Amino acid sequence: MLNGPNLDLLGEREAEIYGSTNLKSIEGSLFSWLENNHPEVGLDFLQTNSESVLIDKLNSSHNAYNGLIINPGALAHYSVALRDSLKAFPAPKVEVHISNPIARENFRQTMLTAGAVNAVILGMGAYGYLLALQYLLKTYQH
Repeated sequence: MLNGPNLDLLGEREAEIYGSTNLKSIEGSLFSWLENNHPEVGLDFLQTNSESVLIDKLNSSHNAYNGLIINPGALAHYSVALRDSLKAFPAPKVEVHISNPIARENFRQTMLTAGAVNAVILGMGAYGYLLALQYLLKTYQH
């Protein structure tokens, strides 16, 4: 699970848009859900405010993971480089946005990265991460 710029501020930044749950709580709830439902499945987390760190992680992980959940934050709206890296990543991918960018400012309504993933979850708050995980497990189970 990759999280981009400013997601380290969840729970502090614009709670009326992003809610009051912080990223550590989201991680903890996903680990707990997996432990109770799919203890055989592992999950790694990375949050960074650096576009290059996200791209380096994606590009160096092509054979390391069976799926990806990504919240690229604002990078979704302008990063062709991240889109290209996502496109090259061979495993199934779900993009999550806590808010609904389509209902926000015009500049947020363009989502370059969305075209490089298998599914996009918008506006479901922190619950979107669990939905993304469940989608990957259900759709791409072997």
